[in-house]
Amino acid sequence: MKVRSVAIDGPSGAGKSTISKTVAGRLGFIYVDTGALYRVIGLRFLETGALGLDTLKLSLAFAEGEQRMYDGGRDVTEDIRKHEVSKAASDCSALPEVRAFLLGLQREMAMKSDVIMDGRDIGTVVLPDAGLKIFLTARPEDRARRRFDQLQQAGKVPPPYEQILADIKTRDHNDSSRKEAPLRQAPDAVLLDTTGNTFEQSASLVEGLIRERYGL
Repeated sequence: MKVRSVAIDGPSGAGKSTISKTVAGRLGFIYVDTGALYRVIGLRFLETGALGLDTLKLSLAFAEGEQRMYDGGRDVTEDIRKHEVSKAASDCSALPEVRAFLLGLQREMAMKSDVIMDGRDIGTVVLPDAGLKIFLTARPEDRARRRFDQLQQAGKVPPPYEQILADIKTRDHNDSSRKEAPLRQAPDAVLLDTTGNTFEQSASLVEGLIRERYGL
């Protein structure tokens, strides 16, 4: 049976990861968080001051539906979610050598399993032939509020809302204006603006599109 692929792109904080992970679990797809791959490289850069691609032993594993990220034998799944890693990941993702390093790994995953893969350039560069492409977005203020609430609910002390909003706007600019694979909606992608939606409303919309596309 031919594998099925769903590419979900959109700006930071649009809910791509949580929605993709939830819907993948409901449908029996593998969820691939490509942003986590870039975050591992961003974390490495923050810790060492260098990319170190020649020594990076990046790998991932799935445990109870959760994607765990490893740099060599070190589980960095929690470390890469720190607020300061976001900007480093965005900066690193603009580098051609970083994108080339990860491209083959991402495509290999999509060739082996039914996947929902989210990121910034999945439908435009990584999986241009994906069976379904979705561009998921929301207003910056909505995304900043979600991020603030998410950190609080996780028991963490979030940066001020204004700082999160400023960081999101900066990342939006950087991601959409970079020369290498900028963030943009693929011409054949379905646009979903989730501003004002509850999580379940947004997840149901994505799930419905996938079920309709693949007759599930």
